[in-house]
Amino acid sequence: MRLRAEEFRPRAGRYAFRVVQPRPALRHTTLVDPMRDWGYLVGDHDGLARLAGLFSFAAYSPHAVVHVPLRQSIPRDFPQGVPVDLVLVHQTLGLRPSTWPALRRGLTHGVPRTVRTDERRTARHAADWEDLWERRWDRLPRTGRVQPAVHARTLFLSGARDTFAAASVRVGRAAGSGPLAEGAVKGYDVLCASLTALLPLSRGRGTELDIGFQAYPPLAHFTPPGRSARRRRPTAVSP
Repeated sequence: MRLRAEEFRPRAGRYAFRVVQPRPALRHTTLVDPMRDWGYLVGDHDGLARLAGLFSFAAYSPHAVVHVPLRQSIPRDFPQGVPVDLVLVHQTLGLRPSTWPALRRGLTHGVPRTVRTDERRTARHAADWEDLWERRWDRLPRTGRVQPAVHARTLFLSGARDTFAAASVRVGRAAGSGPLAEGAVKGYDVLCASLTALLPLSRGRGTELDIGFQAYPPLAHFTPPGRSARRRRPTAVSP
């Protein structure tokens, strides 16, 4: 998969970081803060498919920070909650969420880039994580789960190769199955997948982050897979 992106090199103190943003922005994808409310990531096919690619890119780019601006996306009636941006970062990079405001101010004068992902490699490493989770779901080490944190209206997901690969597959599954759901053609949001299993366990109410599909309005542009495209009706009857 090839993704258009923009690369920045902001600095925070003595350190410079490589920050990658998708271009164009995911205008029809939104994310609700999972640390305050029920976490819900909902988007159209294009947004979810590109987000799956960004998770895959993050899995194999330990020195890059993936920033997905979502707060300025077109608002939806559902879900209700606090919209946040998304940052994907490797645990080994050691980026603290408190550093993000300074880096975000430096996201100017980006350079266009094209990033590539390998779906087969991503699926293979995602399967490794799923197998480990099935055998040791309650005893996974810290590196075996994605660590969430929210700061400056941004959700930080700190993970590793296999955890980001597993997230990529799950988001991609939502992009593929969402348009096939019965409610999709009516414009309803459809719950398709979840990232909750990748997040840390909790004795109380754990953090939840589910994934839904919703075609953006108006629905005249949306044709479910397997159906022929709608033909426009003639504007007038020929004499």
